[in-house]
Amino acid sequence: MEDASEAEQNCWAHLPDVCLRHVFHWLNDRDRSRAALVCKKWSCAMYSGSLWRCRTITFYGHPSRARMLEFQSALWYTKKFGKYLKHLEVKLSNPYNTPFIKKFQVTMKGLLSHLGKCNSHLVSLSIKYLELDGLIWKNVVRTQFIKNLATFLKGMSKQLDYLNLKGARITLEEGCELLNSLSSLTNRSFISEINIEDFFSLHLSVYSSALFQQTMSKFHSLTILTFNYNCISDELLDILRERSSHSLCTLNIKCHIHDPHGQVVSGMSWANLAKRAPKLNVNFFFERVMKHDHLARILLVEIPVKSISLRSCYFSDPDWTMRPTLTNLLPAYWDGLQKLTLELNNDHELLDNELLQLILSCKRLLFLKVWAFLSVSFMERLLQNRAERKCILTTIKVRIYTAQYDSTEEERLLADIYRKFKYLIDSELNYFVITYPMV
Repeated sequence: MEDASEAEQNCWAHLPDVCLRHVFHWLNDRDRSRAALVCKKWSCAMYSGSLWRCRTITFYGHPSRARMLEFQSALWYTKKFGKYLKHLEVKLSNPYNTPFIKKFQVTMKGLLSHLGKCNSHLVSLSIKYLELDGLIWKNVVRTQFIKNLATFLKGMSKQLDYLNLKGARITLEEGCELLNSLSSLTNRSFISEINIEDFFSLHLSVYSSALFQQTMSKFHSLTILTFNYNCISDELLDILRERSSHSLCTLNIKCHIHDPHGQVVSGMSWANLAKRAPKLNVNFFFERVMKHDHLARILLVEIPVKSISLRSCYFSDPDWTMRPTLTNLLPAYWDGLQKLTLELNNDHELLDNELLQLILSCKRLLFLKVWAFLSVSFMERLLQNRAERKCILTTIKVRIYTAQYDSTEEERLLADIYRKFKYLIDSELNYFVITYPMV
């Protein structure tokens, strides 16, 4: 280490505090602690609150001494600097057995207890993919974890603005207990963003639960709500209209094949919500819900849809056809749809014309992602229409499925198309197109 006279001559010794904090910002915990040993000024920089406002803690499921040491170090620093935290993300990576889950629960109990006592700044909390319905979660451990989390949320309810519990997979009663914790002090919550996608266990008809509706009625300033379609009912839409219409901007709705989605929701309920919440945009994400009669019950014309994602993954159903959805359902959103994602195994039907017509009819469509069996000529027709300003796409991502192992000819044709429209692609488009054998 340099002596005082040498340090004075070193330009690093005279680095302004704001620059020094910026350097520390890019260092990991170990490098920060080493740098803090250089001199008193650098040690003071270590304790700058701005360095510790955001924190991600990862609990690694696979045993590793190095990973455990990293985890212990991260946890120690979080406790030491927890009073500065504004944004906390906890990740549970590949939990592998019950003893690990027990250790996770005990550690989280201590962490949440400490933050509950020392922190008055936390506005964002994310704990995703807990999968509390898994066999490695014993009942006693799960109950204790939910109790600790509920206690923490209750203490933070006045300051927390964002909560993400995606993938928790808990019972209806447990889920409502956690959500009620956010309003337990005043019987109303002003949190603005909640992500409860896959929050409840599979197969639950949440939409018929009076307990869930009563819980949601306590939220009065929601801006963004992310959840599953099996939560939606006329009653819930009325609650959102009455409580949060002045602030509500976005509903992100996932509909999965294994979640109940046969409930009847009135178009009038959607229309009333949209009228009272003029800033509202709705984004739908369908997972293997592809049949026209299922989609027709959900995609009502009164919904202000901004984005639709339809994913069949690699599943193929000979009784399913995509054409009615492209020609009858989706065109209803011609004046609002901005993002369209289609991942289809449509090897039994050609959709080039229907898809192109849909794109041209959607006057605000900016983003297109398609994985499907298409002809290469579809891309030339699409780019020609874009060049003629008949659509305003700025992102085009296409994976053209082919039933042949050898797609050399298709690749050659795509290269020719790229060269033909290179001027347009390079200057105006985020463009990525490939062929993909599906044999």
